[in-house]
This record gives sequence, structure tokens and C-alpha cells, in this order.
Amino acid sequence: MDRRKAISASAAYKEGDPDAVTAYYRIDFKPALARPEDFEKVIARLRSSFTKEGILKARAIESRLMNETWSSPEYDLLPKLKSLRLPTLVIYGDHDFIPAATAEHITEAILNARMVTLKDCGHFSFLECPVAVRERIDAFFGTMRPAGLQ
Repeated sequence: MDRRKAISASAAYKEGDPDAVTAYYRIDFKPALARPEDFEKVIARLRSSFTKEGILKARAIESRLMNETWSSPEYDLLPKLKSLRLPTLVIYGDHDFIPAATAEHITEAILNARMVTLKDCGHFSFLECPVAVRERIDAFFGTMRPAGLQ
């Protein structure tokens, strides 16, 4: 935590320097992935897309979203989730840093939602376990296809 705080307080990080931001995410995302080899892949993928301009733009968007959601005392996502009427598959990795109870709560809030838990997978399931994610999505939507459509 001290190292992460020091990086985020640095001028380079504040100015959107891709190397400083990558160093920050190396610490921040470490507990989010189940396997070390996936961690390095995610960091490399992130770093390859970082530009100073992109980082600063993303921060502005993130700040606005935080102000309009989590930072607002009246923000409550549950009524919005309960109003969804779309096929919903909640994908959860058994090594996710988000508690399983949170994913279960989301699933229960959405009418007819289904939840699957992927073994040996963390928060970034689409990057860590792409084959399993694709299989679960195909199976989920395959059960909803009208007969004769592929």
C-alpha cells in the first residue's frame, strides 16, 4: 500500500506517464489474477495501450463515473438491476478479489440471471480464462436461441 501511495503521489503518475501508471497497476492488479503468468500478460497488454493522453482521458471519465455513482450517498444500483429484462450471465472467478457474495447478490437482483464460477480464474476472466468464458457464454446464449438458428 505504501508503494502504491508513493507512486500515485508522484509527478509522473499525476501527469499520466505510462511507466508510472504501469508500476501502479502492477501493485493494484496483483491480487486480481489467479496465476502469475496471466498477471504478466495483463500488465503487458495494458502497458501496450497506454498513452499519456489516453490515461488522462480515462482518469477524467473514471472521476466523473465515481462522482455520479459510488461517491454519491443516494446512489443505489439495486433498483436498476431489478429492472433489467435482458438475458444476463454473471461470470465470477473463484480467485476474484470481489467477494462471491457480491456476485451472488447481483445475480439474485436480476430477473432470471444465471451465475457461473470459473475455477482457477481471477477478476479478469476474459483475459485469464478466455476459452472457459467463451464456452459459458456460448452455452448461455445457446439455451435461448430459437430452434433452427445457429
